[in-house]
Amino acid sequence: MVAGGDGRGQRPETASIRSTAAGSPGGTRGSSEFHTAASGLQTSETLGAGIAPLDLAGLNRYDETVGSPAPPFDPLRLCVFTTVALIACLLGPIAVLGFALIAIAGYTRARRQGLLRSKCKLGDTRLVLAYLSVLAVLAAVATPFWVMFWIGRF
Repeated sequence: MVAGGDGRGQRPETASIRSTAAGSPGGTRGSSEFHTAASGLQTSETLGAGIAPLDLAGLNRYDETVGSPAPPFDPLRLCVFTTVALIACLLGPIAVLGFALIAIAGYTRARRQGLLRSKCKLGDTRLVLAYLSVLAVLAAVATPFWVMFWIGRF
C-alpha cells in the first residue's frame, strides 16, 4: 500500500474512472464520473456539462519539506589543482617546500586544537605531519640541485 493512498495501492494524485452504483448521487448504474482522490474533484454528472476547474495556485512554489536542490557542480578544485601544478612546474622543489611548510603549519595548528583524524587518506594527523615533513626535507635537499640545473642551462 502506498502511503497516503486509499488502501488499494493508488496514489492520492492519480485520477481514476469509477462506475457509480444505481441510486447513488451522480447518475445511474453504469455511468462514469471522473474522480481525483487528492482534491475530491468530480466532473460530468456532479458538475453538470462543465469541466472541473484546475487549481494551479500551488504549482511552482518552494516546498520546505522537500528542501533545496543540490547546487550545481563547481569545478573550483580543478582550477586550484591546475594552478598548483603550474606553480610546481615553474618553481619545482621550491614550490613543494613552500606548500609543505604551509601544510605543516596548518596541521600542527589543527592538531593543537584537537584534530586527531584528517580527511586525508593517511587519516591520523601524526602520519600526515610525518609525510609532509619528509616531503619538506626532500624538497629542501633537491632545491640546490634544481637551481644548479637551471643555472647551467643559461
